[in-house]
Amino acid sequence: MQQEDTTITRSASFNLASKVKDYFQLIKFTLSFMVVFSTVVSYLMAPQVSFDLLSVLLLFTGGLLITGSANAINQIAEKDTDALMKRTATRPVASGRMSVNNATAFAIATGVLGVGIMWYWFNFSSAMIGLFSLFLYGFVYTPLKKVNSIAVLVGAIPGALPCLIGWVAGTGNFSAGGWILFAIQFFWQFPHFWAIAWVAHQDYSKAGFKLLPSDKGPTRFTAVQTIMYSVMMIPVGILPYMYKMSGEASMWIVLGCNLWMVYTSIQLYRRMAVASARMVMFSSYFYLALVLLALLADKLPEAG
Repeated sequence: MQQEDTTITRSASFNLASKVKDYFQLIKFTLSFMVVFSTVVSYLMAPQVSFDLLSVLLLFTGGLLITGSANAINQIAEKDTDALMKRTATRPVASGRMSVNNATAFAIATGVLGVGIMWYWFNFSSAMIGLFSLFLYGFVYTPLKKVNSIAVLVGAIPGALPCLIGWVAGTGNFSAGGWILFAIQFFWQFPHFWAIAWVAHQDYSKAGFKLLPSDKGPTRFTAVQTIMYSVMMIPVGILPYMYKMSGEASMWIVLGCNLWMVYTSIQLYRRMAVASARMVMFSSYFYLALVLLALLADKLPEAG
C-alpha cells in the first residue's frame, strides 16, 4: 500500500513538473528573461533611480507576465506552423499537450496581471506601453510574418519597447534617455533577427514565414542589409555619452561592440555561410548584454 502511495505521489509530481515546464515553454522563458533584462537595466538607467530589490522584482514580474502573454498569443496563433518546424514542434500548443483554451486563458490572465502590476506599482504610462507592445507583437507582427518581410521592422518596435517601458517606469516621462535606449535595441534587432532567419531559413520557409529582406532567401542583399544596420548602430551607440547618460569608458566599450558587429556582418557577406550567420547571431546576444551592463555601470548621476 505504501509503495502504491509513493508511486501515485511520484506520478503527481511528474505531472506537475511537466505542466510547469509547458508553461515555461509557452511564455518562452529564456527569450522573455532577455526582454525583461532590458527593461530592468533601462529602469535603473533612469535619473534618480537607485537599486531597490522590491521595485526590481516587481518590474521583472510585470515585464515577464506581459512578455509571456505576448509569446503565448504568438504560439496560439502559430500552432499549426509551429508543428511543421523541427525546432518548435514540441511547443505545448503545437504538440497538443496544451489546449488552445487553456493557453488563451493563461495569456489573458498573465497580460492583465502584468499590465496591472506596471500600473499600480509604477505608472499608467509604462503600463500602457506594455499593453501596446503586447498588442503589436501578438496581433500585428505575428500574422504579418506570413505576408511580408516588413514584419521584421514591425516586430522590432515591440522588441525595443521594453527599454522605453523601463525608463518610463523610472521617470514617469518620455524624455530623450528612454528613446535612446529604445533606439539601441531597435537597430540591434535587425542583424540579430536576420542572422536567426538565415540559420533557420529552411524551417521558416516550410512554415511560410517571410522574414529575410530578399524573397530569394539568404542572399548577398540580406548580408548587405545586415552590414547597413550594424553600421547604423555605431552613431546610435554614442548617444548615451552625448546626452550625458553614461561616461566615456562605456562609450568606448559600446563602440568596440558595435565595430565587432560590423565585422561579423562583413564576414557573413564575404562567406555567405550558415556558420557566419551563427556568429552574427551569437555575437548579437553578447552585444546587448555587454552594452546595457556597460551603460549601467558607467551611469552618470544626472542621466538623460
